[in-house]
Amino acid sequence: TPQKMAVQDVPGAFPTVDVPDHAHYTIGVVILIVGITGTLGNFLVIYAFCRSRSLRTPANIFIINLAISDFLMSITQSPVFFTNSLHKRWIFGEKG
Repeated sequence: TPQKMAVQDVPGAFPTVDVPDHAHYTIGVVILIVGITGTLGNFLVIYAFCRSRSLRTPANIFIINLAISDFLMSITQSPVFFTNSLHKRWIFGEKG
């Protein structure tokens, strides 16, 4: 019977490098700024489309759809990546 191999069984499958601490913190701050900007900007776009009837054209529905999906990406992914950058590793375990 064939044996099942895991990534841990292959040496060097995912090589890592030592990254200075300041690089992790810099990337974390940039991700935080981009996340806050994306959240606020997309929320304002969604709010403007909801308040103004003249903006509700079929072509603009694509823009609101993009703003909603980008808002959800910003609100869910930025905190995760920011937290991981501060801890300098993946903190959610193997299954996360």
